[in-house]
Amino acid sequence: MTGDPSTQRYEIQLDVRPEDIDELGHVNNVIYLRWVQDAAVAHWFAAATAEEQAEALWVVVRHEIDYKHPAHHGDRIVARTWVGTSTRRMFDRHTEIRRADGDVLLARAKTVWVPIDPSTGRPILVSESLRRRFSTGATQP
Repeated sequence: MTGDPSTQRYEIQLDVRPEDIDELGHVNNVIYLRWVQDAAVAHWFAAATAEEQAEALWVVVRHEIDYKHPAHHGDRIVARTWVGTSTRRMFDRHTEIRRADGDVLLARAKTVWVPIDPSTGRPILVSESLRRRFSTGATQP
């Protein structure tokens, strides 16, 4: 990741664990959603200021995910995420899950995140400065 980490694609690496495997012998779909969330949370903590982190928590209100290829035990995974469009009430976040070996696209997700006030648990508005800093408006890298 180069440049401002808030507007760039952000990556984390993950290993497929034995408990991630389902009865079909590949990574269970729920695990992909965990990876999407893990990448988003890591990006927020890497790019947001301490003040921003104290002012907002984020919850997902919508997931869309397309599964392209299965992951298997022992695979090394790269979860790449970035913020797309945003409004005063929500952010679209995009994530690609790839097998590190060969850069094979395993899944592509779009999630909609809403900020909430940590003390009340109620939705809050996204400031213009936060939207400008994080949102790229891009749906594809």
